[in-house]
Amino acid sequence: MRNFRTEGIVIRRRNFQDADRIITIFTKEHGKLQIKASGIRKISSRRSPHVELLNYSIVNLYNGNKFPILTEAQTIESFSVIKADLEKIGLAYHLCELIDGLCPENQENRGVFELLKNTLSKLSCHSESFDSLRSVGITKIINEFEVELLSLLGYWNKADFLTDKVDIDHFVENILERKLKSKAIFAKL
Repeated sequence: MRNFRTEGIVIRRRNFQDADRIITIFTKEHGKLQIKASGIRKISSRRSPHVELLNYSIVNLYNGNKFPILTEAQTIESFSVIKADLEKIGLAYHLCELIDGLCPENQENRGVFELLKNTLSKLSCHSESFDSLRSVGITKIINEFEVELLSLLGYWNKADFLTDKVDIDHFVENILERKLKSKAIFAKL
């Protein structure tokens, strides 16, 4: 199958050569994929807005030699409410960092895909008027995501642990064997 179509959420991107990007997308059918988006950084690119970080998009891909190559893209949900709030974008980036670090490439995991999509939807809809209530609610959403992700991937049995007593960040950093970047960056803000 040389061409295929899938839907997924963009969790990472990096520049490649002059006008290309390598985009990491977490898909429903194929799990985490790294795809090459040729010419995406050119001003005239029609595909560029559809593969921005956190976008939930339908992508058409062509199997290249090293990476699948992006041929077309269409946004389903851009999560613009999250992108307009610095705290929410930082937490969403944290979710993406966890997915990128803990999930293997090319391994389907619909449970993790639905968890990420639903958590981004909750963050997008969550808007309390008082900052302290808002912070507690958002923190609970993120904590539930972390516990559920670790459970789905087999790292954690949530029935055996008192989840409020365990430092999840430290637990994840031990699995990844490196520090989480997103927490350090947004702690300074």
